[in-house]
Amino acid sequence: MHLRPLAIQELARVVEIDVSESGSAVYSVVKDQLILMEESWQRPQRSANHWQPYIEHWEGLMERGGAAIGAFADSRLVGIAVIRYQLTESMAQLDALFVDGAYRRQGIAKALVDEVSRLARAGGVQELYVSATPSESAVGFYTSQGFTLARPVNAELYEREPDDIHMVRALSS
Repeated sequence: MHLRPLAIQELARVVEIDVSESGSAVYSVVKDQLILMEESWQRPQRSANHWQPYIEHWEGLMERGGAAIGAFADSRLVGIAVIRYQLTESMAQLDALFVDGAYRRQGIAKALVDEVSRLARAGGVQELYVSATPSESAVGFYTSQGFTLARPVNAELYEREPDDIHMVRALSS
């Protein structure tokens, strides 16, 4: 596996990533606490049409100075992370993180988050914000990487994704 920056024209390759997943529990925030609740959920594989709004959003971020990092197994894209450098003056946003189901739990997501964190630090920000899918696997991953509940949450992102778990991680030098 190797990481490299993606060009805007390569964002459409995200269709190579099988994001299907299911689970039996999700997180919710109740009184500033993460609460795990039983709830069956499923995310099917995404079609090219389903990916299109994401791709267009990421293109816009990249045109405004953001970046996308791809994780490759041989020549196949198996993971992607997208960074928005200036969510606020002191905070970047991990706008997207996806890893193919066949490649999960192999350190790819951690490598992508580490690279995004490195880029964010180099860009002069002190924190990294993520609006995480409330699945047990996603929130568990982010907490294992040092993310904690964002207080306060970013109003723009909360309005767009009110069911997500909004988290932040301090970036050390």
